[in-house]
Amino acid sequence: MYLAVRDPDWGVAGFGAVFLVFTAVRVHTVVRALRARRNPSPAPSSDATAAAAAAPPVTATGAVPRPVPVTPEKEPNAWGQAFAAVAVIGALAGVLWVAPHVLPSDDTTPQAASCPGGENEKLPKAYQQTPRPVTGDELCTALNRPELAQLLGTPGEVATSASGSNNTAALTDGKVAQPEAQVAFDTYTVNVSATYNKLTTDQYVKLMKYGDERDIKTLSVLGRPAVLSSDHTMKIEINLGGGTSGGPVEEGPLARTLSVALDRHDRGGYCEITVWSTSGTLPNDSALLDIAEKVLPGIPEPPVR
Repeated sequence: MYLAVRDPDWGVAGFGAVFLVFTAVRVHTVVRALRARRNPSPAPSSDATAAAAAAPPVTATGAVPRPVPVTPEKEPNAWGQAFAAVAVIGALAGVLWVAPHVLPSDDTTPQAASCPGGENEKLPKAYQQTPRPVTGDELCTALNRPELAQLLGTPGEVATSASGSNNTAALTDGKVAQPEAQVAFDTYTVNVSATYNKLTTDQYVKLMKYGDERDIKTLSVLGRPAVLSSDHTMKIEINLGGGTSGGPVEEGPLARTLSVALDRHDRGGYCEITVWSTSGTLPNDSALLDIAEKVLPGIPEPPVR
């Protein structure tokens, strides 16, 4: 009952009430027994007893029946009562121990999003023609790690969404596998993709210099050639109403991308880790490097051709 008042918990209060009712019934039974012993019923008078003894009952046949022995009322078994009390207390203790595991929890702490999983999803033909490709579900599992928020510098946040998809690269007519995964937090969103083409990191850096990428920086990650770059995301407005189409494609917030070769010899193909936020703020480059060191071991290196 103390726990029920402190927490407060209706389940615990119910168990306490059952125990109190049981105790009250037992106390009432014991009090009645004690009163019966202290105030026995008045015995019949001696004259009536003598008359009854002198005139035994006679049946219709004239035979005198045998006196029936009076069976004394059986006293309650003290050991049985003690055992019953201990059993009830043990049962209540067992229910109290099991209740937290069975009853719904009142914990309102938000739960981190988990990868949906799509084991039965049919892969595009490009994945069948690519040696040892990673899938979107495997990328999601490698990215959606318990320490991901801490790596981003926001340890108090939990993932609000997590997804993986088995896409193909644009402008390749579906011939290049490009699985990707994305995990979103309140502050940052992280996207990871693996492109299984023949483009080396050196060729990729040359293409960046012709594009709109900025802050290009080459480096090495886990012994693989890599490059850091920044570019704006695209903002697309979709009108779900009838009649009119959505607005034009606009420039979104700035994103920071780390591109790493899929193998140490840079024979073609790369993994991209991109981070952005709706506010436009970005984490330090060290966060991208830390994420890459966690995600890359989950992507098998392409076999030597």
